[in-house]
Amino acid sequence: MILATEPATSGIGQALAGIARVGDVILLSGPLGVGKTALARGFLEALGHEGEVPSPSFAIVQPYDDLQPPVWHVDLYRIEDPSEIDQLGLDSAADAVLLVEWPERTGTDMWPEALTLSLEFGANGDRILTAKVPPSWEGRWPPK
Repeated sequence: MILATEPATSGIGQALAGIARVGDVILLSGPLGVGKTALARGFLEALGHEGEVPSPSFAIVQPYDDLQPPVWHVDLYRIEDPSEIDQLGLDSAADAVLLVEWPERTGTDMWPEALTLSLEFGANGDRILTAKVPPSWEGRWPPK
């Protein structure tokens, strides 16, 4: 899928918010500046979050427990060793949707049932979105 603008990237996040369920994990991969956080912002805004959506690269985990469903926005960029993941308490997010940026920092396939979205820079300043769709997402992705 080609995303020509940042609003188009945000729009994918908005569409995802309409189909996400409690317990879902959405992995967002791609280089710095490609739009992972823009997609997450669209997701959170579609669920009714008002105000700023900072990249959680320093906090690592930013919960939005007041949303329905609750969302934990996770940025693993600063994780240096996969063993650090256990200290984040992500297993406590079973009643939420996990949006995880930089999932490759885990060093493993930690979430085999996750929808994996990869963003890459296109030739004309656009973004190329590809998806790895597990069985739990079939019929939901791509959003209609």
